[in-house]
Amino acid sequence: MAARAAAPTRSGAPKIPVLPWDQARPAPVVLVSGPEELLAERAIRAIRAALTEADPSLEVSDLDASAAVPGDLSTLASPSLFGEPRLIRVTAVERLSEAFLGEALRYLEQPADDTVVVLRHAGGVRGKKLLDAVRGGLGGGVEIACAELKRDADRADFAAGEFRAAGKRIAPAALRLLVSAFQEDLAELAAACQQLIADTRGDIGESTVETYYAGRMETNAFAVADAAIAGRRGDALVLLRHAIATGADPVPIVAAIAAKLRTMARVFDARGGGPQVAAELGLAPWQVDRARRDAQGWQADGLGRAIVMLAETDERVKGAARDPEFAVERLVAFIAARGEG
Repeated sequence: MAARAAAPTRSGAPKIPVLPWDQARPAPVVLVSGPEELLAERAIRAIRAALTEADPSLEVSDLDASAAVPGDLSTLASPSLFGEPRLIRVTAVERLSEAFLGEALRYLEQPADDTVVVLRHAGGVRGKKLLDAVRGGLGGGVEIACAELKRDADRADFAAGEFRAAGKRIAPAALRLLVSAFQEDLAELAAACQQLIADTRGDIGESTVETYYAGRMETNAFAVADAAIAGRRGDALVLLRHAIATGADPVPIVAAIAAKLRTMARVFDARGGGPQVAAELGLAPWQVDRARRDAQGWQADGLGRAIVMLAETDERVKGAARDPEFAVERLVAFIAARGEG
């Protein structure tokens, strides 16, 4: 039987390796934690690939922790007739049943030989006793952290990694445009990267991204925001009307404007070079540089008034006004006047 790891300590600090999703590796017990499902799926897939490469006879089983009954885990982990290695993928650990909790804690005391148990926990407090045991070292496991990629810098790093892994080069401006176009769903961003990788030859520039994804309402939204913030009132209104005419919803347009104005406000009075300010604010250096360029010609009072009107417009487009399109037009015109209209 596998040797039992040291019991958890009281400090609360993890006593096992905590690895990023792209460094996932097999262990007797692998805790895949965090809400970012795409990263979790990739980590689990990498573990399976590593095990299959080591032994193609790998036996793979799936278990739903929320519906498990006594004996489910031990049955799957029991030795097979031909002694094949086993991978047991356990989902919904954040909703685990009491039966699974008890059995999993007992399993950690003496993990089965030639068996990898992957525990997928998407977040929340349920299952804390099991998580504490794994993190404390019981079972000799590792943790794969799959935190949500909330910052543009993190999402840009993820997308850049997709192209780098495929041996493709993408221009920084094209990467920014792509990330802006897929801000809400990491899986969609990953799919867009893979489409560009598969369909294009040579380096990828802005024109390629625009050709493929010009119809994305987020892309239209950022084009409107860029024109308005630059003070190009006529262009901004034309772009806005075109976006709405082609199916864009006012809500993401307001969200795009909000993202830019808030970043401008964060860097407006910041002192220091781009990398220094970026590190302090949790932004990418290119975001700081872009926000500083956007803020040229703006005054602090005008920016403050624009943000106030932005908040009011956000309420209107989400149901507080009968004509959300008019509310957005009014906001765009006000921003194009740099908060002075």
